[in-house]
Amino acid sequence: MDPAAIDVIAPNFKRRLSGVTSTIIQLVPVQRRLGRRIAVLGPGLPTSLPHLHWRDLTQLWTPPAGRPARVWHARRNIEMLPGLILRDLLRMPLRLVFTSASQRRHTGWTKFLITRMDAVISTSQRTAHYLDRDSTVIRHGIDIERFAPAKDKAAARRALKLPEQAQIVGCFGRVRRQKGTDLFVDAMISLLPIRPDWIAVIAGRATAQHVAFERELKEKVARAGLSDRILFVGEHTNINDWYGVLDLFVAPQRWEGFGLTPLEAMASEVAVVATDVGAFSELVVIGAEETGIVVPAGQMGGLMGACAEFMDHPERRIAAGRRGRRHVAAQFTIEGEATAIGAVYDTVSGSSDRKP
Repeated sequence: MDPAAIDVIAPNFKRRLSGVTSTIIQLVPVQRRLGRRIAVLGPGLPTSLPHLHWRDLTQLWTPPAGRPARVWHARRNIEMLPGLILRDLLRMPLRLVFTSASQRRHTGWTKFLITRMDAVISTSQRTAHYLDRDSTVIRHGIDIERFAPAKDKAAARRALKLPEQAQIVGCFGRVRRQKGTDLFVDAMISLLPIRPDWIAVIAGRATAQHVAFERELKEKVARAGLSDRILFVGEHTNINDWYGVLDLFVAPQRWEGFGLTPLEAMASEVAVVATDVGAFSELVVIGAEETGIVVPAGQMGGLMGACAEFMDHPERRIAAGRRGRRHVAAQFTIEGEATAIGAVYDTVSGSSDRKP
């Protein structure tokens, strides 16, 4: 990419795939489609994204056409610090934006870096609470064209080699204790024997350090005689198809930074049971316009009770799923996220007077 044609730089200085990297991969094409002149910088990103090279940084002393400065949008400490060096030491015309997804008190070093940003975005109200400065809350969005209810659920189940007539409850994501996979398995071992029309599906990968954890869960399921009804299906790139065959989704995490899975399920017209971690309580609607049930993290009784409520009351479950699709379409599209971020860019780069 020609740096002269770029208004926004999205650095990614971590090779390993993470939630932050995934956010960049999903957002940048949408931002460009909406007219934002943005490029990425760093390793670990698809070649399909518009890239700047390290040598292009020497050209950043010249501001972009029509603006006094470019935006450097950091999402980690290792991206905030180079932005500060470029702006404050090398005197490049940059405005620094940082997105915080952390749900804990920051270290002194991180606090210092954040104080030097021109603008800060928080991914949830809970995240904003841990900051010592004002921020703009912009929650993540998803692609509601990709995550949508199956047009023919029976055909979709056949394609995935799942029983067409069963009711299916799913738990998707990395298989590990933090994600509460064991809580889901324990809940299903208790709930399924007296609900013969239900099966459970666990989709996701166990990384090397969690393989033993997954093996223990499979052994527990086998001892309960439920290996044909609690299915470990591994990781899939077409995870949207798996959401489309569900009747209920469970997000049993013990901890989460934000968590997109409830949004993906709701967009697929699936009712949700989620724990009160990450942004889940800000995503799932309870009350008159219910899209799901939120329960305390780590409490098996609450998790089982919420699952049983939806499993045993199909009218409530189906209505919650339908409202969930409407809720996500109105509040949590990725286009809406990109537009809100763009407004922050325009605010910080539209003036030549940088905030202290």
